Amino acid sequence: MKKFVKVLLLAALWLLPWSAIKAESDCDVADEVIKFGAFAPLSAPGAVVAGVVIDWAVQQAADDINAECGISVNGVNYRLEVITGDTEGISERGQAVAERFIFDESIHGAVAGFHSAVALAAMSILQENHIPTVWGGPWNDNITANGIIEYEGRPPRINDGVDYIFRISPSWTMVGSVIADWLISLGVEDVIILAENTDFGQPAAADEKARLEAAGIRVEQYNVELGTEDFVPILSRIELRPEPAEAIHIIITGDTALNLNQQMAELGIAPSQDTICIAGYDAEQSTQFWNSVEDGNYCAFNRTGVIPSLFSEMGAELNRKYEEYWDDTAPSFAMEPYDSVLLLANAIERAGSFTAPDAIVAALETSDVELSQGRYYFDYGGHNPELPPGAPAFLWHQWPAPIITVMQYFEFGQNALDAAVVYPEAYQTHGTSYIVPGS
Repeated sequence: MKKFVKVLLLAALWLLPWSAIKAESDCDVADEVIKFGAFAPLSAPGAVVAGVVIDWAVQQAADDINAECGISVNGVNYRLEVITGDTEGISERGQAVAERFIFDESIHGAVAGFHSAVALAAMSILQENHIPTVWGGPWNDNITANGIIEYEGRPPRINDGVDYIFRISPSWTMVGSVIADWLISLGVEDVIILAENTDFGQPAAADEKARLEAAGIRVEQYNVELGTEDFVPILSRIELRPEPAEAIHIIITGDTALNLNQQMAELGIAPSQDTICIAGYDAEQSTQFWNSVEDGNYCAFNRTGVIPSLFSEMGAELNRKYEEYWDDTAPSFAMEPYDSVLLLANAIERAGSFTAPDAIVAALETSDVELSQGRYYFDYGGHNPELPPGAPAFLWHQWPAPIITVMQYFEFGQNALDAAVVYPEAYQTHGTSYIVPGS
């Protein structure tokens, strides 16, 4: 916890990593620096816990690259600098951060991210200024859907020409379908969705609701503003239902989700013998989850990203560094931003330029590289523009192979690594698809 507080206080005061200094002293490095801009929510109402982890991850990626003499472009080594901008989890702040990155910092690429609303708001200005972007965090389907209407009714991102936006985190349809399919497999008939009122929460809730209702499941939805602290009005309505819901899914990020989860658990609503608790996106960060949700034992949660038993050598090494610094297991929102930096750096090396964005995009589209979460590639883009009939539009510039599981805590204070994988069945670790509270 002391380390977390320290990072909160110094989030905007990062010093040059030691290995970057080492690279400059031990290697022949050019005077010019390659710059990436990283989007992260470092202050409220954004998901601050995730934001400081993202900042750590992108700086660690730059540190590791610079320790190997930086990015090599046509035989010349360039030190990488990653500048983290605080989006506060607000779309307008995301736009302002993008403008600062482009016009004041002269970045050569953009990475990381967390909130879908921020990514959707910032994408147009990144696209208009030809900034190759690898999002590692946002889930909204439209972030990679080619030709989809974007933020505030703007026209499609591209009609003809080059698309500069990529994503290595899953789309919500990929994530939400796993939770929905799990609930369907359990045979539940009555579900409550608590969704944040953002460009992440609303589409995600709509997609999951449609999937559940198509399976004959009754769904009731409540919307929550980020930053809300008192959930008694909503929870009281839930308590007054004639019959308890069989499952409650929190589609909310950051402290808002954690506070709601604890208040719901304190009232005995969920987790309970009657009601499955599906916690918010941050639940896989076990240290912060237990600090905030002390009554959250038996809550289930999504884990996006490779499971520890399948860590590559790079993934295991990144997790070792993360555990050393944070005393916890590396979540997807550490591994995705880390890989977004390395993937973009790899594309620049293969393109042979950091000032030719179209060449960098072409290199990204043909990526075939193993990083901390697995082998990255993109099936559809300018190199292969025809999606098959019926294929979802979000597959454009979308990494199609993230691992997504449903996990469940069954001991107070448990590390997320030790939680049970309950779905899909192929990844189950405890021989069951659900652990009843108290069993």
